[in-house]
Amino acid sequence: METVYIAGGCLWGAQAFIKTLPGVISTEAGRANGTTSQLDGDYDGYAECVKTVFEPKRITITDLMNYLFEIIDPYSVNKQGVDEGPKYRTGIYSEDDKHLQEAQDFINNREDKERIAVEVLPLNNYVKSAEEHQDRLDKSPEDISYCHIRSDILTKYL
Repeated sequence: METVYIAGGCLWGAQAFIKTLPGVISTEAGRANGTTSQLDGDYDGYAECVKTVFEPKRITITDLMNYLFEIIDPYSVNKQGVDEGPKYRTGIYSEDDKHLQEAQDFINNREDKERIAVEVLPLNNYVKSAEEHQDRLDKSPEDISYCHIRSDILTKYL
């Protein structure tokens, strides 16, 4: 098992999507790479993310990047759908350099690489989100209408 932290805008839809992918063992809604060492009430500088535990023989970082690009606007800075602000930036964070290299290679091999606003950075900090945010769309499916991920994509995998 390996772990990577995927920021795909609002974590509710991102978690609902990522947990259905083949080879993903578990997910947890959280916040990553804040700019402060201590959290304030707004998770200052943190990106909403999904801690993703996966089986690398079944799904690779390249696969995860392909899936991520299916649910985000990779050119948007600090905005996905109606959600705006730094906490909605997109990225992939890891403590494993090979994950970061594979993610960066994925971006570098794209023709549109100069326009891509997806961060690829070492994991700096991670904080688990409150229980009310864990598997939110399972608990409150009506919230899917708020989610930035197109419903046809989400329902294809849910």
